[in-house]
Amino acid sequence: MRLARTPLSTPLRLLGAATAVVSLTFLTACGEPGSAGGETSDDGTAVAATCEPVAGDEIVVLDDDQSLQTVDNIIPAVNADTAEQYPDLVAVLDEVSAALDTDTLIGLNRSVDIDRETSQDVASEFVAAAGIEVDEAEDAGPVTIGAADFAESATLGNIYAEVLRDAGYDAEVTTIGNREAYLPALLKGEQIQVVPEYVGTLTEFVNLDVNGPDAEPVASSDLDTTVEGLRELGDEVGLVVGEPSDAQDQNAFAVTTAFAEEHGVTTLSELAEACDGLILGAGPECTERPFCQPGLEETYGLTFSEFRSLDAGGPLTKEALKQGEITLGLVFSSDGSLSTE
Repeated sequence: MRLARTPLSTPLRLLGAATAVVSLTFLTACGEPGSAGGETSDDGTAVAATCEPVAGDEIVVLDDDQSLQTVDNIIPAVNADTAEQYPDLVAVLDEVSAALDTDTLIGLNRSVDIDRETSQDVASEFVAAAGIEVDEAEDAGPVTIGAADFAESATLGNIYAEVLRDAGYDAEVTTIGNREAYLPALLKGEQIQVVPEYVGTLTEFVNLDVNGPDAEPVASSDLDTTVEGLRELGDEVGLVVGEPSDAQDQNAFAVTTAFAEEHGVTTLSELAEACDGLILGAGPECTERPFCQPGLEETYGLTFSEFRSLDAGGPLTKEALKQGEITLGLVFSSDGSLSTE
């Protein structure tokens, strides 16, 4: 899947398939569900209560309101020679960016991952429903879009192809491997010329390649600044990027919808104010990664009574949330199983 951010924000889904150790023992919490915010100290100051997990069929992401995570908006990446050869190509792809947001991306992923539609069918349905209209390109020719071997990338690649065909390009989609394999191919422009990419992840991948493994991070929680840095790096390696969409697929932290409603929380800051002694579930690297447990503790002041070593945004973490085994779990913000209501 997506590869190699800096150590400050490397997504746990990309650090390998860790063997998850799932404990079936529930942690006994000190407070009662629904008691958050209901306790006071001796001086009358409100004290967060220990909040037990609340089982439920739906999970929802809590807003990262203090910007712990690096931005990872969807953005079209194009071989620089191809962009020069076809001057209208990037503008056509920008029409796709304008039609995407995170809720839409969740819906697309749900259609493929849960409803078992094909990425091609979902892409066609989306382009028709979104009403994306593009002008016929003056100079249009063959374009091959590289889609990484996971469903979201395949769907985005097929959306790109649909819209490019509408503009007169002879567009096709081919499945590619990981970023180490496909980025050199994209820069050469022989096998693939376009890839749906992720702003922060791509920025740091190119940054480390250009400036070395100890390079200062260029990607941050600021989208405009990160895109500007990516474009500067792209100029050095022969890569052009279009406009970023509002759709993000980034690290995120979720609770069950039932828990969020019971404790009245929609953001991580509200969770920190309401609850103490949480049970966190994620991939095993979470305890060491600054964007994960240490970041939650330092940025938000969240406290954890237990860490469950599960998987990075995968079925073990989501099922542990739904079963009430953990309070807070690492997921990905465009996961098709997330509630958007």
